[in-house]
Formats: sequence, C-alpha cells, structure tokens
Amino acid sequence: MLLVGAAAFAQVSDPVIMTINGVPVTRSEFEYSYNKNNSEGVIDKKTVDEYVDLFINYKLKVAAALDAKLDTASSFKNEFAQYRDQQVRPSFINDEDIEKEAREIYRRTQHYVDSLGGLANPSHILIMVNQKATEKEKNIARLKADSITRALVEGADFAEMAKKFSDDKGSAANGGNIGWIQPGQTVAEFEKTVYSAKIGQICPPVLSPFGYHIIKVHERKNFVPYDSVSADIKTFIDRRGLKEKIIDEKIDELVAKDGHVTRDQLLEQKALDLSKNDSDLANLIREYHDGLLLYEISNKLVWEKGAKDEEGLAQYFKKNKKKYVWDSPRFKGMAYHVKDPADVKAVKNSVKGLDFDKWAEKLRTTFNADSVKRIRVEKGLFKVGDNPLVDREVFKKKDVEVKKNEEYPIDATYGKLMKKPKEYTDVRGQVVADYQDQLEKEWVAQLRQRYQVVVNKDVLATVNKH
Repeated sequence: MLLVGAAAFAQVSDPVIMTINGVPVTRSEFEYSYNKNNSEGVIDKKTVDEYVDLFINYKLKVAAALDAKLDTASSFKNEFAQYRDQQVRPSFINDEDIEKEAREIYRRTQHYVDSLGGLANPSHILIMVNQKATEKEKNIARLKADSITRALVEGADFAEMAKKFSDDKGSAANGGNIGWIQPGQTVAEFEKTVYSAKIGQICPPVLSPFGYHIIKVHERKNFVPYDSVSADIKTFIDRRGLKEKIIDEKIDELVAKDGHVTRDQLLEQKALDLSKNDSDLANLIREYHDGLLLYEISNKLVWEKGAKDEEGLAQYFKKNKKKYVWDSPRFKGMAYHVKDPADVKAVKNSVKGLDFDKWAEKLRTTFNADSVKRIRVEKGLFKVGDNPLVDREVFKKKDVEVKKNEEYPIDATYGKLMKKPKEYTDVRGQVVADYQDQLEKEWVAQLRQRYQVVVNKDVLATVNKH
C-alpha cells in the first residue's frame, strides 16, 4: 500500500505532460527545458504553447537517434560518461575527507621543514652582481660588501644600512627583513648561511647568483600550528586539483570493498541515486545525454550532409536562384602581381577555361612550383572596398591608392564582373544554411509521421502554475 501510494503521489506531483514514441515526458522535464531556454535575457522568448512544438521536435530527433542506436557507440558512451562523472564525482567525498587530506599535507610539510631547521626570520643587504660581471666588477662589489659588514660589526644599525645600501629594494624598505622562510624557499647559498648562523650574528658576505648577501638571522622556530595554515592548505588543495586525487582514492576504496562492481558501474549507480532526490541534477544529466544524441544525428542527417552534398546544393540553388541577390556587383576573379611583363598574359592564359576553384592549384604549379616565385595572387569574390587594385581596375575607382610591391611591380586583374550569383559557390554560405534548413524541415516532417505524439493539454496548462 505504501508503494502504491508513493507512485500515485509521484504521478500527481509530477504528471506526464506528453508521450513521444511511447516514452512519457514529465511536467518537470518540460518545465526545466522551457524555463532554461526562456530565461531573462533571451531575445526570442516563447510562450509555453509556442515552445511545445520546438520541444517535441527535439524529443523526436532524440527518439530517432536512439532507434539508430547512436547511444551504443563507444564515442558517445565515453563522452557522456565523462560529463556524468563530472557531475557526480564530488559527491563521493565530504568535508571530513578534505580535512583529512589537509592534515596529511600539513604533517608532511611540518616534518620536512622541522627536520631541516624549521622556519627562519632573516634580514639581508644585497650588493647585486651581474652574472656577466667582470672580475673587476665582482671585486668592487665584494669590497663594498666587506665595508658594510665592518660597519655593522662595529655597531651600525642593520635596518638603516639596508635602507641605504641594499639593491633588494623590496626588503630594503622593511629594513632588509624578508619575513619567515622555510627550507627550499631561497637560493642554496643564502639558505645554507641562514640555517648555519647564530641568532643575531652578522654573517660575512656570501655570494649567490644575485650577488653578495650580508645576512642577520633574528629568530628561528618550528613550523606554524595547523590552525594558522589550514585555510591556505585547503585553497592549495582546490587550486592544485588534489580533490580529484581524493575522489579517485575514495572510489578505488569503494570498488575494492565491494569486489563485484567496476568504477563505471559505481559512478552510474551514484548518478541514478542522486538523480532520484535531485530533479535539477536528473534534468541536467538527461539534457546532456539527449543533447549529445541530438548533435550526432543532426550532424549526420542535416549539418554535415548539407555542407558536403555538392549535387544537392547545386540543385537547391538552381531551384531558388531568385532568392540570392547582391546589393551591388561582384568581381569573381583575381588581382595579381608579377615581375615579368610577359607573365601578365601568361597568367590569364593558364586559367582561361578552367573552373574557378581550380585556378589556385594551376597557378601554383605553373608559376610558383619551384624556389623562384613568379607571381603574388589574391583570388576571390570581391565587392567594392575589398581590394584596392580591383577597385581601381575593375570598379573604376580612380581615387583609390594601390601600394606598389617592389618585388612584384606589375599589377593586373583577371575575371568577370557579375551583377548576381551565377552558381551556388558564389553564395555558398547562404545556400548551405538554407539547404540544411530544408533538410531539417523534411526530416522533422518524416519524424512526425513516423512517431506518435500525444500531448496532455490539461497538464500543459499547469506549467509554472502549480
């Protein structure tokens, strides 16, 4: 009785809004899609009634993709599994797991730092030495460092001397103090001196790749308490992607403990379990699943087919020529530049009678096949303003300036001026888009005939009103 009651409640709280090819679609799924695609900022917002047909077409295409078994392809399975896993993997860990990892990172860091001498708080005065410095320049720097060291030993104030003489302007402003450091944080020569010096000692100048350092260590201590760095460690875990390592370890642990389940099965079951209690997640995963299928089948039957069907494109253009017009004439040809006057005519003769799309290869093999390049060519469909030479020679714009190419000083054009497109390649982009649109409309009409669609109008009227 409890089970029957729960099922009845589910049907009342989330009724079926339509059935497509025998598969029920709940109101919550339709509402999720409608609200997402008609949110604030969407320019072409639809009413619920206007959106129904778009949604049905979407679901019909998904049904066709399932019938074509596109969901069984390994490429689809892999891509969908990656997205699904991305959504559910974080649920395998909690704050306690992050805390445990943070404490382990702290423990390792603490052991490393303390075993090598702990933290140190030094000040230094840097007399910079360029790595390409001559011996004379190095000696001058060393004498300066020695002089400063003597003054310090005799009682000069370290902070004041740092502000006056240090080439490390960042620490100089702070009296030479560089704050707390730990092993491995500075260059080896500097670090060795810091961890071997006595507290308060003025150390003799030490040479590093930066120059001479005069060092004074103020204090040393063990690594800081966990609570003072826990937030930083957790930020480090986030930024370094260590959460993924923790999740992998947790999943491996669960797989090993069960003994009969694979990682993929565990993740799939997790997605199902979470989706039962989280409708947003369920809809998000379903949307991605169906979206992948929609892309695959649309690409196969409409987009790729429409773009590559040269015969179909040509026929479509022939039937619909009147819809393709230009607001101004176009020059279909080339602007070219040569060194030898004889090549002006030779270029024209080489492509005369050839299809336009074969010009480039013919010119390359005839004039630029070897190491000596005889011509420079700009080929295409030009309107006024696209090319200065075409503007001047073809469109007769006398005020246009054409920059001379010293290497190829002779300019010429060849082609034909057209008031309207002659073949589909002249307006290929538009024709492809229109042809694809026709293919889609024909496909949707076939799907409407092929699959039964039943819409519950009473439930449809309650969308976003319950």
